[in-house]
Amino acid sequence: MQYIDLISQTFHFPTDNFRVENDELYFNNVPLMDIIRKYGTPLKISYLPKIGQQIERAREYFSIAMEKCGYQGSYTYCYCTKSSHFKFVLEETLKHNAQIETSSAYDISIVRKLYEEKLINKDILIISNGFKRKTYTDSIKALIRDGFHNMIPVLDHMDEIHAYDDLEGPFNVGIRVASDEKPDFVFYTSRLGIRYSDVLDFYKNKIANHPKAKLKLLHFFINSGIRDAAYYWAELNRFVYKYCELKKICPELDTIDIGGGLPIQTSLHHDYPYQQIINEIVRTIKYVCDKNFVPTPNIITEFGSFTVGESGAIIFSVLGQKLQNERERWYMIDGSFITHLPDTWGTGQRFIMLPVNNWSHEYQQVNLGGMTCDSDDYYNSDAVTINIYLPKIEDENNNPTTQYIGFFHTGAYQDTIGGYGGLQHCLIPCAKHVLIDIDGQGNLTTRLFSDEQDSESMLELLGYNSK
Repeated sequence: MQYIDLISQTFHFPTDNFRVENDELYFNNVPLMDIIRKYGTPLKISYLPKIGQQIERAREYFSIAMEKCGYQGSYTYCYCTKSSHFKFVLEETLKHNAQIETSSAYDISIVRKLYEEKLINKDILIISNGFKRKTYTDSIKALIRDGFHNMIPVLDHMDEIHAYDDLEGPFNVGIRVASDEKPDFVFYTSRLGIRYSDVLDFYKNKIANHPKAKLKLLHFFINSGIRDAAYYWAELNRFVYKYCELKKICPELDTIDIGGGLPIQTSLHHDYPYQQIINEIVRTIKYVCDKNFVPTPNIITEFGSFTVGESGAIIFSVLGQKLQNERERWYMIDGSFITHLPDTWGTGQRFIMLPVNNWSHEYQQVNLGGMTCDSDDYYNSDAVTINIYLPKIEDENNNPTTQYIGFFHTGAYQDTIGGYGGLQHCLIPCAKHVLIDIDGQGNLTTRLFSDEQDSESMLELLGYNSK
């Protein structure tokens, strides 16, 4: 049986993002073999139009949900910068009027750069999360003093409010509420935020009579993300009830931030009911507020992976195969999972994995091995199936052929977790990175963002090139 028959019989294929023509894979209508012929492998690609498509997609979900239940509040899309800090990502999000969520002092430096290049103005909404060091709170205060009037530091602990006491004029703050963790998690309560039982007294004692601080926003997030599960709905209800309780004594409070966690497609078998879930979120917020005779709040989300994840891919060549026993066949790639896809190694994350060519070949069960000498540098199961299958790397006449494979929807977190441009395990270099866009005439364009990391940059970091 040919590989294309296996995929067609197992999944709904082709999909909106993937199709095969002349035995070669297209990703978002991008002919991947053309990109490989031009740039080689290992190759990281970013398809920039997908970023804007995801932003508009989420806005449409919330617009439909709010209209359906007569919701009287606004929706604001914030991009969670920690998912990918690259300038080309921020540029794309800003083209679609996304606002910004930060998590460290260096994010504030990025905001400064964006302002210097006139990519943002001082009206932009900036939500600043995280347990903050002095450098972070000082950077936040500097932006507020410089006129960024929509800057909202989200208080992660009760003493943080005092970091802003020396601000000269009025400013807004948020409170992050510490949600309960999943029942199977190692801790009962999130380490981030202020526990439910303290929120009301904290507001009364530290914010209500503060000469300059006003509580604008209540923040909610759970690590499992937005899932259609009893745990998620219970935590959301609990949070909205707390908002209502606070709203009755805090007239300035008018916004809830439900964080991120909207999942991306990590398998061809992906049936997440996006519109249904967003409908239920909006309906729940309205129901609880109406029940408590409280006006419905404005809603903010901080989608990171959802924004940028599906724009990314990384492509490898199979350098050779090894049969280590009667059952374990290895395809050895020209890269490393630890270096190039650290989520697969560190957290067991699975992505869409497909061959780029040879779809008409017969297939076989394989394991994928990386180039490092680490025994954990492998990939052997898909998000849906226990085993992985790929085309045989010989044609019908047993002549060897080059096999290319791609991992898709990898655009979030991989570079920051792996240490982009730094030192990698076994000194495996960062891959070449190509940006793909569509010009004004509808033509695909490519440009090299960064070449494969060279040895000189590594030697310098290690002290071998020091003077």
